[in-house]
Amino acid sequence: MKQPLLHPYLWVLLFVSITQCLPPVFSQEIRVMSYNIHHGNPPARQGVIDLEAIAQVITKEQPDLVALQEVDVRTGRSGPYHQAEVLSKKTGLYAYFAKAIDYDGGAYGLAILSRFPIQQPHTYPLPSHPGTGGEPRVLATVQVELPNGSPLLFACTHLDAQQRPESRHTQIREINRILQEAPHPVILAGDLNDTIGSETIRVLDEHFQRSCEDCAPTIPADRPVKAIDFIAFKPQDHFTVLQHQTIPEKDASDHCPVLSVFRLKQQE
Repeated sequence: MKQPLLHPYLWVLLFVSITQCLPPVFSQEIRVMSYNIHHGNPPARQGVIDLEAIAQVITKEQPDLVALQEVDVRTGRSGPYHQAEVLSKKTGLYAYFAKAIDYDGGAYGLAILSRFPIQQPHTYPLPSHPGTGGEPRVLATVQVELPNGSPLLFACTHLDAQQRPESRHTQIREINRILQEAPHPVILAGDLNDTIGSETIRVLDEHFQRSCEDCAPTIPADRPVKAIDFIAFKPQDHFTVLQHQTIPEKDASDHCPVLSVFRLKQQE
């Protein structure tokens, strides 16, 4: 009977030695959510503010990064609360609030929640198309460092909701301009107030890859009929989309949240 050329234990040692000589391969999976929270007002309970319901939706999905739209800070309609800070405490995530407008004695805009410490937060005003009279909108960005050391730029926005789409086209072009020189990979998430096939999404797709192609509808939350909430990224070869879903949550807001799970390569 022939003896094996190499004892199994020696094969293991050989394999370990070879793998130790190979360059390390880094990957990082992150969970990203976009959620229009309707200033914490459940659509079925007019005038009620229930941030606990919003926090429970977020916590259940365990996201690493969250883009929030329609966030109030100490307004008459929502009470004396900084909603981004309240949600930060309830979810255990870092927070950055980006004011879009003064509203009802306080402020209204966007928020970013992050499992990772927030670096270099910035709010960029977005233009409205002349003559449309749209509400001022902004782009919020933060830089984070992932556990494997990779830097990532996370951006959140909420485009104009007017029936005339020209402002959305102007705003998405400005977002592309702002983010085109980003030195790190970018994830952009938010309520774009337009659907697949629109000029807004066509312009988005010129610069970003969406995490869903045939995206499930996100509004209205109780009977969704169209998708206007998206998560997108660039460069394309830096990300692998492991999962994308619209979460069927109908009680906390008038939008369903969307969640994408990515695997990221480490920058060289």
